[in-house]
Amino acid sequence: MKTIHAQSVASMQRDRRSLLDSFRQHKVLWIMLIPALVYFIVFCYTPMAGIWLAFTRFDFRLGFFGSPFVGLDNFQYLFKSGILWQLVRNTVLYNLAFLIIGNILQIVCAIFLSELMNKLFVKISQSVIFLPYFISMVLVGLFSYALFNVDNGLINTVLRSLGLQDYNFYLNANAWPPIIIAFQVWKGLGYGSIIYLSVISGIETDYYEAARIDGATKWQQIRYLTLPMLKPTFMLLFMFNLGSILKGQFQLFYQLIGDNGLLYSTTDIIDTYVYRALTVNFDIGMGSAAGVFQSVFGFVLVITVNAIVRKLNKEYALF
Repeated sequence: MKTIHAQSVASMQRDRRSLLDSFRQHKVLWIMLIPALVYFIVFCYTPMAGIWLAFTRFDFRLGFFGSPFVGLDNFQYLFKSGILWQLVRNTVLYNLAFLIIGNILQIVCAIFLSELMNKLFVKISQSVIFLPYFISMVLVGLFSYALFNVDNGLINTVLRSLGLQDYNFYLNANAWPPIIIAFQVWKGLGYGSIIYLSVISGIETDYYEAARIDGATKWQQIRYLTLPMLKPTFMLLFMFNLGSILKGQFQLFYQLIGDNGLLYSTTDIIDTYVYRALTVNFDIGMGSAAGVFQSVFGFVLVITVNAIVRKLNKEYALF
């Protein structure tokens, strides 16, 4: 035991000396880390103290520590009421649709752009596709209202001009999932396609020349060269986005749906529920409980999926 203790002490001393030596040799790099450390401490670790609110029935008069402790009552209400299942279902399904459909269309768009020979047309196309990424969600909401408004919206105006009956989108919850998915994919298409296009640009042209010499068609080059080369990037982006699968696009949902309770069955996600709990119902404890569940679920999901991916192929794992 004494020998093991002495070895551990000696190892700690070596690590301390190596850390000090590294600081002396790379002072500038260590100093440049300070803003990042301050950012994470102030905006990521300090707010974690708010987890305490998830176990209390918050009272503004009693304050943060004076509010009565209720244990797991907030979580029990979420599970027993059935609302949590609806929120999780909507959030997960929407994010999976954003992730899968968005990445597939981004890859297709990147491949098409890489195959175009007219460089001027490619640049113009990239600018047009990338432009929606910079559009505010407020403008997206106004654009949506201009399309789907029952009184003078574009779609209903066209329906009336054709002698057809109006369709009130804001009274039909089932009409909104494809609309929300379409808007999100449209906004992120340009940004994601540029990422995949940069990967395609980095592929050695010798591979394609060898494939052409062997008689490979354009589709065969894409299938057996381009797509396999894009697979690591796709898996990396998929793993990164998987951690936020319970974190919905709050601005998108709120600007498109707002406080229309008739559409909550298919459009209400965890983020919009937390917002209403904090600003409308003033139920701080319930909103905090939903937020804690969201974070814990995402953490467990990333760890689990990363372990599975690591067993299948270590190169695609995050850690």
